[in-house]
Amino acid sequence: MSAPCALLAWALLALLGLGLGGPREDPPITCCPIVPRREWRAPASKCTKKLKLPVRYVVVSHTAGSPCDCPASCLMQVQNVHNFHTGTLNWCDVGYNFLIGEDGLVYEGRGWDTKGDHTGPTWNLISIGISFMGNYMERSPPPRALRAAQSLLAWGVAQGKLSPTYEVKGHRDVQRTLSPGDRLYEIIQTWPRYHE
Repeated sequence: MSAPCALLAWALLALLGLGLGGPREDPPITCCPIVPRREWRAPASKCTKKLKLPVRYVVVSHTAGSPCDCPASCLMQVQNVHNFHTGTLNWCDVGYNFLIGEDGLVYEGRGWDTKGDHTGPTWNLISIGISFMGNYMERSPPPRALRAAQSLLAWGVAQGKLSPTYEVKGHRDVQRTLSPGDRLYEIIQTWPRYHE
């Protein structure tokens, strides 16, 4: 990670309250750093359909676009995905519930409560869609991105958003696609909650 990206990452973590400050009393249950919509300058969502919580399935995909490895490039990438989904595909918002950057941060898409547009009409109603920003056909996401995704899922269970018995599926398990890419698909198949 370049020096400017590292500095920006520390600044973002400090803004999110995850800096190097001393211990807090009764820290809340937290996951990895989540960049809220306002931080990546998302317009107000036009989506209205809610998910029935807790959700039983998580579908993992990749954006198949450019990767990003620091908050500045990931901010630009999540905006690009949003613009494609709303401008070209005419969706009410970015299609994913969460996006994972190679910077190790999670970018809030539609969030836990709103139905996504990531896997077709059947699965969108019963799953959370998380998408790794990048193309993972021939390369794997870095460990910090994988940890961020797993931490997000554990936090979802702790918050009652995901069923304690949730199952992880690859995008290609539920729809005809190459997503989440061969390398990422190999990795998620080793996760304990993965079911084909």
